[in-house]
Amino acid sequence: MPRDPRYDVLFEPVKIGPVTAKNRFYQVPHCTGMGHAMPRSLAAMREVKAEGGWGVVCTEYCSIHPSSEDTPYAFASLWDEDDVKNQALMCEAVHRHGALAGVELWHGGERPTNRYSRLPPMAPSATPPHYANPVHSYAMDKSDIRAVRRWQVAAAKRAQRAGFDIVYVYMGHGFLPLQFIARRFNRRLDEYGGSLENRVRLAREMIEDTKEAVGDACAVAVRFSIDELMGAHGVTSETEGREVIEMLAELPDLWDVQVGDTGAKDSASARFEEEGWQERYTGLVKSLTSKPVVGVGRFTSPDTMASQVRRGVLDFIGAARPSIADPFLPSKIEEGRIDEIRECIGCNICRSANNEGVPLRCTQNPTMGEEWRRGWHPERIETKGSDSRVLVVGAGPAGLECARALGQRGYSVTLAEAGTALGGRVTREAALPGLASWARVRDWRAGRIAEMANVEVYFDSRLGAADILEFGFEHVVVASGATWRRDGIGTFNRIAFAGADQAGIYTPDDIMAGAEPEGPVVVYDDDHYYMGGVIAEKLRRAGREVALATPATDASTWTHMTSEQHWIQAGLIELGVEVVVTRRLTAFDGEKAELACVYTDRPTTLACASLVVVGARDPNDALYHDLVADAGALAAAGIASVTRIGDCLAPATIAHAVYAGHRYAREFDAPPAGDVPFRRERVVVGAGGR
Repeated sequence: MPRDPRYDVLFEPVKIGPVTAKNRFYQVPHCTGMGHAMPRSLAAMREVKAEGGWGVVCTEYCSIHPSSEDTPYAFASLWDEDDVKNQALMCEAVHRHGALAGVELWHGGERPTNRYSRLPPMAPSATPPHYANPVHSYAMDKSDIRAVRRWQVAAAKRAQRAGFDIVYVYMGHGFLPLQFIARRFNRRLDEYGGSLENRVRLAREMIEDTKEAVGDACAVAVRFSIDELMGAHGVTSETEGREVIEMLAELPDLWDVQVGDTGAKDSASARFEEEGWQERYTGLVKSLTSKPVVGVGRFTSPDTMASQVRRGVLDFIGAARPSIADPFLPSKIEEGRIDEIRECIGCNICRSANNEGVPLRCTQNPTMGEEWRRGWHPERIETKGSDSRVLVVGAGPAGLECARALGQRGYSVTLAEAGTALGGRVTREAALPGLASWARVRDWRAGRIAEMANVEVYFDSRLGAADILEFGFEHVVVASGATWRRDGIGTFNRIAFAGADQAGIYTPDDIMAGAEPEGPVVVYDDDHYYMGGVIAEKLRRAGREVALATPATDASTWTHMTSEQHWIQAGLIELGVEVVVTRRLTAFDGEKAELACVYTDRPTTLACASLVVVGARDPNDALYHDLVADAGALAAAGIASVTRIGDCLAPATIAHAVYAGHRYAREFDAPPAGDVPFRRERVVVGAGGR
């Protein structure tokens, strides 16, 4: 289909100093969990973005010197000529598709504690580290400042040799240049401290040094925290953030607007911010400079994108998460295939990958991070290897993705759903507070399946083993999900609590099915992801008196990985939910929950009429076991394989379920992959390199 003319503005070329981007789609720097250790994986992942139509594709944070290294987290580096060779892989890959390559040069100052290099961290003034760690930074003297400027110049020249088109000065996320600007870090009394003009001095010098270093060969971009969202404690857009822009407005070739601190509001999940929420900040920067401005906001709607450009809010549509969920988002807009955009759901599973120190993954896009490792592409897949027919039982996230991907390969697929709607757990969970965007996991797959004549969907089809044996499918995939336990067994508790057979005990399945517990309610969270906090919020908003009890040290503790925990706990407190931590559930008698301290076993009680247990989930795998129990019956029915996937095998996140469905479809009818079914990037002793 031809491009909708309403979106023509998004495909205009934009000049950035000495270089020109072919369109307004700008993949801003974002972490990958790959970094300097996985250059081939990184290049392949970034290349897919360029192939998908992004006009600019940038690295993650790229260290300029060993005094700024973030091990065990995966960061890029430009310390020496070996790094130049590795970074050149990305530049070459991005350039193959006509995109510009950008590098976010980084010095973290007091933020990284240099666990690998063992160099003492440095900062404008001596200070404890940002994260709990028994290592303090030391106050930089003039020779240290000169060294940082020298390292920035050397890294910029290396970036130029690697082939980058845009070189950053990184004044965001609380890193070194911003530490000089922000009063909470900078207590200096020399020309680099005191007045704002003095505190901006290092940033100005680094921009000027970088421009001189790269000349007319590269553009120089600045990523700046216009507002740290800390009020008077940090840089704010009403005062010093605005003044910094006014001081430096015309100095760089591009402004990359950043809001919030690392991992907090900067990448707010869909639970806490809507698409385009950073408009007021990006628009402010745009009003203060004639240079092009890139801003983010989890953009998925081309109407929102075009509106912000036309209204002068920004020049470039910046994206990290939407470019992960659908690397081909720009191409789909350009080709009039908007309904095919795989929209980001804002779940922040991508954030969790970096926070856990592993390669990127995505709930919507199961190929993310697998481009080099497994050779997966988000839009292309091998055609079918046989005429086998496949029955997929269960239309939750695993079953939907399995049926969709098998259908894309050309197989004849029947998808049988016991209920009357697609989506399984996705449909149920999307009705909970703040999770409406998660329905996109279901909707995108349902839309693609509806276009496939070779995929049939049947509802109200609760199948038993005898039914399946009669059908004659050669292959059966069981994707029947999992059920929440109500006996308290979970991550911490390994035995059931006393009174688990009492009335008044509920699970998330019950709440999602419409159960309305009598108050007061105790939500016992031994799952530690989002569910406990969301259930507590739902019940509190329904007017119940609610306490959330957990063996962990804070509510929904695993959401530290998705950079949501602060906002979850703050929200619960604001709603009036009592948060009771480091307590395990020991008993319930219909009137009170009995708890014990996880450290001392000292007992406490919470009065309640109802108890919601958020603990472990049991796979719904009875059908699978019924089928495989009789190999003779399978052979007689012509069934060559029975496979369970997703939560039916091992309950986990929705991202895991989607990945499991996709992996089955990719590997179906393929030769066995061996014990290590993917390529690894590693140094092999005696092999001369990776």
